Amino acid sequence: MDAELRADRAALADTVRRFAESEIAPHVEAWDDAGEFPRALYTRAAQLGLLGLGYPEALGGTPASYALKLPAWIALARHGRSGGVLASLFSHNIGLPPVVLHASAAVRSEVVPPVLRGEKIAALAITEPGGGSDVAALRTTARRDGEHYVLNGEKTFITSGMRADWITVAVRTGEERGARGLSMLLVPGDSAGLGRTRLAKMGWWCSDTAQLHFDNVRVPARYLLGEEGAGFRMVMGNFNGERIGLAAGALGFAQACLDEALAWSQGRRTFGAALVEHQAVRHKLVDMRMRIASTEAWLEAVSAEGDVLEAAGRANAPEWVAEVCMLKNHATQTMQFCADQAVQILGGMGFMRGTVSERIYREVKVMMIGGGAEDIMKELAARQLGWL
Repeated sequence: MDAELRADRAALADTVRRFAESEIAPHVEAWDDAGEFPRALYTRAAQLGLLGLGYPEALGGTPASYALKLPAWIALARHGRSGGVLASLFSHNIGLPPVVLHASAAVRSEVVPPVLRGEKIAALAITEPGGGSDVAALRTTARRDGEHYVLNGEKTFITSGMRADWITVAVRTGEERGARGLSMLLVPGDSAGLGRTRLAKMGWWCSDTAQLHFDNVRVPARYLLGEEGAGFRMVMGNFNGERIGLAAGALGFAQACLDEALAWSQGRRTFGAALVEHQAVRHKLVDMRMRIASTEAWLEAVSAEGDVLEAAGRANAPEWVAEVCMLKNHATQTMQFCADQAVQILGGMGFMRGTVSERIYREVKVMMIGGGAEDIMKELAARQLGWL
């Protein structure tokens, strides 16, 4: 890594840290209680260039490699300390890429810039009540009717689902079963016949999560992304960036747990000594740091390889996809371990609302499931490596 990139990464991480510490962390408890955070936060994040990081300049973004985006993702998690905020604030990072890559120029210009300015919210809708990871089996239909598609079906566990202005939806446009009949369609949030039901969750309380209901929703045909039948490839290609982002977030949350546990163990006294003076506690902290270090090194290596492959036009190289899947599992397991150890070190305080570790402990499982559950990641990795 050259000196200029290192300097850029350090400057970006510092900017994000200050933003997270001043405008996210102090308010997370109140936002969790409210079940949402102010829409004004999107505008503030956009003003700092955070929403547009990694998007084309022509659409109002700032092109960025994984190497540059990583410090921002990690710092937001470590210092913002809320997966719920990050999930909704950056839901466009899974909703917009198919639009950027596959929409017409007119639709891109209509949709993307207002989202990157923080004026509109974008979301992705893949999962259905009858199935999770089995994307090829989804049942929501989009029937062509003149210059429109007519949507019927349901989606669930949709991040930003309650207030998204644009929803990128995986639909079945053909009679053909399986992956070949799938397409991607961009649905305006104010479409007639679109219903939304808020879902209650274990964690991520300030992130609105919804079940969406499509009842003869008419969508202009110009909002079809790419060609009919190409949706499965779009969904699969979209997962790589999401999984690296989840891995980076998991690393940041693990670091936040270590930060709190270390500070607590240095200040808390038991049996006449600081907690950190007890060998059992010190060893827990070292175990946390070991897993964080291995996750950080692997994340940097996989991201660097991803930048090389993308430049070479091989962004979905099988062995790299396998590494992404395994990294996602490793990073979220690190987060799980560190959250558990931090709560144990804090003792009774670790069970109390208001501690960082308590919140992150509740948010672990969604990180291990979202973007591809552990067993699915292992199976996909094995197949990408040619073991089957």
